[in-house]
Amino acid sequence: MINARFPLAIARRLGQLIVPIALIAGIAAMGAEPAVAAAKVQRVVSPSGIEAWLVEEHAVPLISMSFSFKGGSAQDPAGKEGSANLLTTLFDEGAGELDGQGFQAREEDLAMKLSFEQDRDNLFGSFKALSESRDASFELLAQAIEAPRFTDDAVERMKREVVAQVRRETRSPDSLVGEIWAKAAFPEHPYGRPGNGSEASIAQLTRTDVVDYYGRVLARDGLKIGVVGDIDAATLAPLLDKVFAGLPAKARLAPVADVAPKPGLTEATLDTPQTLIRFGTIGPKRRDDDFMAAYLMNYILGGGSFSSWLVKEVRVKRGLAYTVDTELAPRSHSGLFVGGLGTRPEKAAESLDIVRSELKRMAETGPTQTELDEAKAYITGSYGLRFDTSEKIATQLMAVQLDDLGIDYFERRNKLVEAVTLDDVRAAAKKILSHELTIAIVGPKAGN
Repeated sequence: MINARFPLAIARRLGQLIVPIALIAGIAAMGAEPAVAAAKVQRVVSPSGIEAWLVEEHAVPLISMSFSFKGGSAQDPAGKEGSANLLTTLFDEGAGELDGQGFQAREEDLAMKLSFEQDRDNLFGSFKALSESRDASFELLAQAIEAPRFTDDAVERMKREVVAQVRRETRSPDSLVGEIWAKAAFPEHPYGRPGNGSEASIAQLTRTDVVDYYGRVLARDGLKIGVVGDIDAATLAPLLDKVFAGLPAKARLAPVADVAPKPGLTEATLDTPQTLIRFGTIGPKRRDDDFMAAYLMNYILGGGSFSSWLVKEVRVKRGLAYTVDTELAPRSHSGLFVGGLGTRPEKAAESLDIVRSELKRMAETGPTQTELDEAKAYITGSYGLRFDTSEKIATQLMAVQLDDLGIDYFERRNKLVEAVTLDDVRAAAKKILSHELTIAIVGPKAGN
């Protein structure tokens, strides 16, 4: 869940501040290296040993920082699902000497933006500040990170908001089919539990649970930081200590086992005009040698919008679905290839048969050389679009650290794409798509 409160005054002052044209020049040219590759990525280490990657950009008076901690919803105790999600809503509900209203008023005065969210494996933070209020903004961030209040009244208030969100999700076919798929794919594993929690589990959460999760997960050893903007390394280093040095040196994470999705078919009835289908199987982890080959295969099969096999067969030729797509979804403890579509209830079986047929065809024959060349051209040419704002660049700096790809990855990435051969892609397709699928189907009863 994203803590999305963002006062209008802050939006007006920050909303138009993006990375200048000089930094993103060349991203429109096919095959151009992204801006961050052209800029100097610096490894900054604070006096206490906290590391961040920095791209300086002094033309705009703005600093963006993305950071993450290992943990996420996989660290929610059984029966207390939603602990991480609830925590993400509470960092600006009072910290240090400020209560919630005082903290949020101070955010607005500084035109500072602070938000948090979580996924299965990580807890993320995003921070933006104007150069003119840099020191005060970092001080406020430090209070949120190191001295959150987590008062009982704030916990109860935010529990109500989270429950309302979860109720909306239970009425959303997209959310429901995803939850059913995860439960079927990962029974008895944290990945199979509701990532945002359930009404029942959230109702059980207390301030003690929030404090326990915070104390176990927020630590320096699982911390990754990316910073972009109007700040140099010498200035950033002590500010890193101001914000993070007070955290414990090591997290106390519960062990999470590596796991593969369990194949099978699960169906659920929901009164909705469409039937939603989600499917998936074992895919590569991010650091697997064949990840880039699998990435190209996925683009050709279902990740390339109107150019993909599945869109052509399911939507263009037969008009069975408005959208159908696939993606690689690597996690810390499981590699995944997943996809989904929505179709008319009476066409669900036919649509699923076509998906199976296309996956089988890709596994047996693979793409053509022309299809691979076109996929490479798009993937290398569009890479720079991930770096067209300071916030996106900061996020990419953090993400590459999370995946342990190396500080020179931005320079190497397109070369890695170009180095993939047709045989590599065909081998990856055969390896991934020969597995049985985990399938979840949500829609009205037959005959309705």
